[in-house]
Amino acid sequence: MYLVLMMVSDLVISGHGVDEKSLVTLLGKWDPLERESFRKKTPHLFSEDHERHFQRWDDQYVRLLKHEFVRFKNAVVLWSMHPWERDARLVKEALKKGPNAYGVLIEVSCTRSSEELLGARKAYHSLFDHSIEEDVASHIHGIERKLLVALLSAYRYEGTKVKDDTAKSEAKILSNAIKNAHKKPINEDDEVIRILATRSKLHLQAVYKHYKEISGKNLDEDLDDLRFKEAVQCLCTPQTYFSKVLNAALRIDVDKNTKKSLTRVVVTRADIDMKDIKAEYHNLYGVSLPQKVEEVARGSYKDFLLNLIVRGG
Repeated sequence: MYLVLMMVSDLVISGHGVDEKSLVTLLGKWDPLERESFRKKTPHLFSEDHERHFQRWDDQYVRLLKHEFVRFKNAVVLWSMHPWERDARLVKEALKKGPNAYGVLIEVSCTRSSEELLGARKAYHSLFDHSIEEDVASHIHGIERKLLVALLSAYRYEGTKVKDDTAKSEAKILSNAIKNAHKKPINEDDEVIRILATRSKLHLQAVYKHYKEISGKNLDEDLDDLRFKEAVQCLCTPQTYFSKVLNAALRIDVDKNTKKSLTRVVVTRADIDMKDIKAEYHNLYGVSLPQKVEEVARGSYKDFLLNLIVRGG
């Protein structure tokens, strides 16, 4: 811990370079408590938000670190951030980039726990002096706004109880809505948005199962609207969703924003469900995720990603 503190502090304050290989090895082994300890022991890099109970990066140092760690892209910065701040900054960046990045809003709102999403909203207040909800509502003027505001405002029940009759009934509601989408578009259907934005993930997985029994196809396969498709995948089959995002990011001929998804997914899922994502990735594409990263990524950035992927089990 002391060695990393000295390396990062020297980098940020003096601008001197660091031994990237050593830093990759040390940072990649840190668990969430060690990263929190790092943030608390470097008050010149992080400030404590006592009202919302998390430590936030100093913006000036974020810019310096991203410049220094050009080969790491922003992986090191994201990895060392408090998860709340990380998600808040991901949302802000997606809003700045526009419609092509709105999938990140779906990802943050639908793959985090209720407490994690609430924490991201608190961090957003602290960092930007606005709420996520008001920024989404004011920046997005298209048909996606209603769904995105509803998803980002959610605080879902996370218990184990599911009323199967209700799940079956709502699967029928979704089936009818999709069949009648030519009369009333899905993105204008308040009942569909209510189900996706308020029901627990276990409930929605039951809805997903009943939908397939009714229609013979998976719910996301029948949805033409990209944001609704992404929301269903994130809520019901997140490992499949993340595997597809990773596969797109690992292609050689993709744009810069798509490539950045590799960093985002690996960093945000390393301590959550990376083991399941690796298994699903191999199932879908017939190659292991570490092998694919080894083929595509380069240098210390590759080594850092592989460290995080391996630590996930």
